[in-house]
Amino acid sequence: MTKLEPAAGHVPITESWRQRARASKRRVVLADGSDERAQAAARYLEREGLAEPVILDDPANYCSPAVQEQIAISPKGEKIDLGDPLHVAALMVAAGEADACVGGASRPTPDVVRTALNCIGLASDVETISSCFLFVLPDGTPITYGDCGVVPDPSPDQLASIAISTATTHEQLAGERARVAMLSYSTKGSADGSRVDRVRSATEIVRQRMPALAVDGEMQFDAAWDQQVAAAKAPDSEVAGRANVFVFPDLDSGNIAYKITERLAGARAYGPLLQGTARVIHDLSRGCSADDIATVAVIAACQAAKGCP
Repeated sequence: MTKLEPAAGHVPITESWRQRARASKRRVVLADGSDERAQAAARYLEREGLAEPVILDDPANYCSPAVQEQIAISPKGEKIDLGDPLHVAALMVAAGEADACVGGASRPTPDVVRTALNCIGLASDVETISSCFLFVLPDGTPITYGDCGVVPDPSPDQLASIAISTATTHEQLAGERARVAMLSYSTKGSADGSRVDRVRSATEIVRQRMPALAVDGEMQFDAAWDQQVAAAKAPDSEVAGRANVFVFPDLDSGNIAYKITERLAGARAYGPLLQGTARVIHDLSRGCSADDIATVAVIAACQAAKGCP
């Protein structure tokens, strides 16, 4: 897993991101350059010294030889369009002309995911591109959900990859050790079925690949979150009642849960954050604000500064 940041004390997590971004001053390309929200975000990032923003409006202005060379390198080069600002922004990251890319304010998530795969590719040790949401609860507690936006019905191997990527993202951004709950409608054998078996298999795969990672499953949410419930349902678990990373068995449950958490719990949601790519690229909601774009750019800068997606 990643080397963790020192404890931030009482500094709010969003402020810790700002401090880290300001210290690293990474070059972040905003693919929605013609969008007024992206332009406002760029002005804010530059004014606050949080990043060196690149507003990509006309892609022709950024098609350097290094960028064009990436098409020849990519195994999916025939799917890359140098007239597409999102493609060119991602190619700039792949070529090392930018540290991270943020896009999607005017594009659906599948466009951003395809661009990430075609122009940047997966990290060498990752099998599945996925996404997560990092939440800050009203008391300041950070928790992370995965996958809430990309893989509809993951296989055990894909679910294991999602769990490892989400744990890595949590450690990068929350600065604390990940404790991963593999969620299900069953806790430690309380029910059976093919969907429970899939979560159990994924949990074992994670343990084999990352023996140092604190992970347990299958587990219901109440057992993962509440210490009293955990004492009754999973008394021997190092994760139950203490989980801070929650991996959902499918996209239906993950997407529904993140919206419930945001609306009913009053949590602040950051994402969807793409994970598993060779370089940092993040998606945006089409309903995002300029502040949302700036915050995702700050997150991207923090991750780029650590040298990992």
